[in-house]
Amino acid sequence: MTKPLPRPYEGLTVLDLTHVLAGPFSAYQLGLLGARVIKIENPDDPDQTRTHGPAPELNAQEMGVTYLTQASNKLSLTLDIKKPEGIALLKRMAASADVFVENYRPGSLDALGLGADELMKANPRLIYCSISAYGQDGPKGSRTAYDSVIQASSGIMAMNGTPQVHPVMIKGALIDYATGMSAAFAMASALFQRERTGVGQRIDLAMEDVGLMLMSNYVTGYLYNGKEVKPTDIPARSHTGDYYPTRDGLLMITSGNHRQQRRLWTVLGHPELAEGLHTDEHDAILRPLLLTRTADEWEEFFQANHVPASRVRSMPEAVADSQLEHRTILHRFTPEADRVLPVAVPTSPFIYAHGGGPAVDFPPPVLGADTDRVLHDFGLADAEIAALRNDGVIG
Repeated sequence: MTKPLPRPYEGLTVLDLTHVLAGPFSAYQLGLLGARVIKIENPDDPDQTRTHGPAPELNAQEMGVTYLTQASNKLSLTLDIKKPEGIALLKRMAASADVFVENYRPGSLDALGLGADELMKANPRLIYCSISAYGQDGPKGSRTAYDSVIQASSGIMAMNGTPQVHPVMIKGALIDYATGMSAAFAMASALFQRERTGVGQRIDLAMEDVGLMLMSNYVTGYLYNGKEVKPTDIPARSHTGDYYPTRDGLLMITSGNHRQQRRLWTVLGHPELAEGLHTDEHDAILRPLLLTRTADEWEEFFQANHVPASRVRSMPEAVADSQLEHRTILHRFTPEADRVLPVAVPTSPFIYAHGGGPAVDFPPPVLGADTDRVLHDFGLADAEIAALRNDGVIG
């Protein structure tokens, strides 16, 4: 029998000093791939996501849905890093850790003696990742932001919407989760680099930079010709790319190249419309025709003819899709085994064919659940732990 492959980051320790969405999601990704992630929170001021989400009963337990989404495979340590004893303990932990990820205001940890320069003196192999709104320095380096603020500052918000309704904020914490994935990639790359060089790395990752990366082709276009894309623009279209009403809902069609354009108009009985720009004449034929069938029927028809199309689905429809179940990227908790309500959380958007891929091993911990265990692992005796708790350094 073939021995299962180990996951990429087994044996590595990640100190997770992040809160809200982007930072915790980045550490979560490393945890899914085997890293030992220790989530560090102030005992009196824990991660605010613990009380966020649509389940009041979970919020009251500091196990909110927003927290559950990205806290599996993490150990919970409560530690007040504003106290000298907390600072000393965190330095002790960082001296043997592999990754230190934080998203405090730039300069905050440096002021406490917990900046990258200080920690990497004792541990030159440390990967120190700082996630911030605009970067660690520069004219806007000291500013703070959330996903929505970055959508505004980066230009994404102004570009989206319709001529009638704009600008539009994109829901789904687009910037936060893209930042989390970017940070996970940056840390993974630094770990790979360390395997070759033996040297750690300092990572400075900015949410606004991520916002710009999400618009890369538009940014490049503007920098080339100075033309800004606005929601009021009606650009010349060489191919069909829009959503259309059908008998019972909206259908998104994107024939993104000439071959698909020819297929679309050929199967609709108008091959003469396959060449040239998509014009009002094309719409005058396409829109009435699409009203003759349901969105599902058109989706099946176009996909069978290799024309990209999909019914515009709601969230309930999307998560019930059989393809999503087949992909197994959702992990489902059960009350009996996991001590949480029956809830499903996304993991990672990829599968390893030969094993050793992302997986949830254990559920999100309650606040401070692993404090004693973690401190024992770092060599503290029971008497030391009791003294720290008596002084309010740990919960």
